[in-house]
Amino acid sequence: MKDKYSTRTGRRAAPPRGARLQAIRRIIADQAVDSQEHLTELLRREGFVVAQGTLSRDLKRLGIGKTPTAEGGYSYQPPEGEVTPGTDAIYVQDFKRGFLTLEFSGQFGLMRTLPGHANSVASALDHLRIREVLGTIAGDDTILVVPRDGVTNQRLVRALGARIPDFQGGA
Repeated sequence: MKDKYSTRTGRRAAPPRGARLQAIRRIIADQAVDSQEHLTELLRREGFVVAQGTLSRDLKRLGIGKTPTAEGGYSYQPPEGEVTPGTDAIYVQDFKRGFLTLEFSGQFGLMRTLPGHANSVASALDHLRIREVLGTIAGDDTILVVPRDGVTNQRLVRALGARIPDFQGGA
C-alpha cells in the first residue's frame, strides 16, 4: 500500500515524529480512545505505523493519560493546560489523575489509586522529589509510601500539599 510516507524504492520512510504527535493529539481530542490498540489502529488509518513502545513514549511525552469515563471504563485524555514533559507539572498531573486516598498505619502511608494507576502515581511522587518521602512501592491500585525517619504523618501530608496543588490527604 503506497501512502504519503512511501519512498521511490517502495520502502516506507518513518513519518516525522512531530506529525505523529499532532495526529495523536487530534485523535484523542476528537474521539473517545480506550486503548493503545485502538489508537494504533486509528493512527494506521492515517498512514502512521507505530510500535507499542513508541506509542507509550509519545503518550507520556504529550502528557496524555487515561481517566475514568461516565460509563465505567477509561479513555485517553489530553493534559489540562499546557505542560512540558519532564517538568513538575506533568508529574503533578500524573499524580492527580490516579490518586484516590491516603491512610496511615504507624509511620507508613498507604495510597489507593484508580486501577492500573499506582505505578504512574508512585513514579510521579518519586520524580517530584518530596524530601519527606524516602521511597514508594507500587502495586496495581495501591502504593506503600515510606517516609524518612522522623517525618510525622501530618508533616508528610503538608509536604505533599506543598508540591501538589489541591491535595487532600489524610493523617
